[in-house]
Order: sequence, then structure tokens, then C-alpha cells
Amino acid sequence: MTRRTIFITGAASGIGRETALLFAKRGWFVGLYDLNPAPLKALEQEIGAGQCCWRRLDVTDLKEYRDALAMFATKTSGRMDALFNCAGIMAMGPFGEVPLEEHLRTVDVNVKGVVAGTWLALPLLRKSDDPVVVTMGSSASVYGVPDLAVYAASKFAVRGLTEGLELELGAKGIRVTDIMPLYADTQMMRSQTREAGTLKTLGVKTTAAEVAEAVWTAVHGRKRPHWLVGTRLKVMVAFGKLFPFASRWTMKRLSGL
Repeated sequence: MTRRTIFITGAASGIGRETALLFAKRGWFVGLYDLNPAPLKALEQEIGAGQCCWRRLDVTDLKEYRDALAMFATKTSGRMDALFNCAGIMAMGPFGEVPLEEHLRTVDVNVKGVVAGTWLALPLLRKSDDPVVVTMGSSASVYGVPDLAVYAASKFAVRGLTEGLELELGAKGIRVTDIMPLYADTQMMRSQTREAGTLKTLGVKTTAAEVAEAVWTAVHGRKRPHWLVGTRLKVMVAFGKLFPFASRWTMKRLSGL
């Protein structure tokens, strides 16, 4: 295996799928992993069997994760140049109206799945000359979001994990970063049955393809813990840094509270 390689969770749709297509188009070998295998098979046909591999993966199942990594290793000479922790779920709506099981599943997938995947992938990443871990973060990790409190908490966890590992693993040659977009136009977003106030205010302006380009930049760019996607978010974050006391007021206004 002479091509660079990337392991992508949540690859069946949305940002994961767009990232897989982009990296494959630019010469990378891509591993496609998702809870739903049928779209992965279709994606394999689109990319070409010689440039990818795929397998069903529930990121909360450690045995499945180990099996997926073992299969990927047989295709890549035991090497992983990039891990993209893209798998994630969202349950939008008032905290007390969203079933508890959905809240807990959000934590399992968005936090535990990222911790497990990153830990389990370390032996393969260490065999690369320039390994990088990219995790799907969110603008929701800047300040807690009403009607998305648990999702935001999961992305706060991703942010903290990224910042800690960026220092710890970065000292050992493994870059660690996350991608932070505003609402992106994905099936996960379109499938929501409830609507947060911030969604009504901000709308969905970011495409999955734009986020995929940000992943490409993060993999090939300089070391930094966070990559913000979109001018609006960059302005919002800069404003929050200049006027941190206004963050809570801003979120209330954006949420219509």
C-alpha cells in the first residue's frame, strides 16, 4: 500500500460520504464504516473496489470496532494515515421531551465512540509518517445550545478530548484536531422531527461538501486543535472571545428565548 489511507466512520451519508468521495478522488485509499451497510456497498461501486473497503460498524460496539480495524489493516499494510471520527447522532428538541434513551445514545455515539475509535486506532496510526486524528465537532461546543443541550455537551466533550490529545499525542507525532461547522445540510439534520430555536434563526447554510473540504484542509494543514467552518461562525467565535460576558445573551437571542 503506497497510497495514503483514511478510516471514516459514519461514511454512509452526509459529511462522512462527501469526505470519502473527496479523499478517494484525490488518490487516497478510504475505509468506509457505518451502521447501515447498504449505502456503503453503493458507495464502493461509486469509488471503485480497488480504492476502498467497507464494513458495518457500530462505534459503540468494541468487538465490531476491533474487527473493522483488523480488516482495514489487511488492506493497508497495517497503516492508517488519518482517522475521521465522523459518526454522530443528534436528538433536537426540549430536554424533557426527548426520550432519555435518545439522550444516552447521543453520549454513547458522540463521545464513547470517539474515545474508543481513537484509542483502538493508535497502533495503526503510529505506523504512519504523518498520522492525524480528525473528529467531527460542532459550533455547539462554543456555548451550550437550548433544545440541543445533550448534543452540545457531547461536542464539548469532543472539544476537551481534542485539546488534551492535541498536546499529548502531538508530542508523539500524532496530530489531533476537530472540525466545527454551524448547521450543515445532511440527512441527520433533515430527519429531525423537532426544531431548535437556533436552527430557525441561523438556518442551514453549510453543505456537507464544504465540511469535507475542511477535513481535507485539517489533514493537510498546520497543527491546530480546531478548524472553524464558515465566515459566520468565525465572526461569532471572535466576538465571543472579545466579549465573553455576551455569550449567554447571544445564545438566548439566537434561541428566541
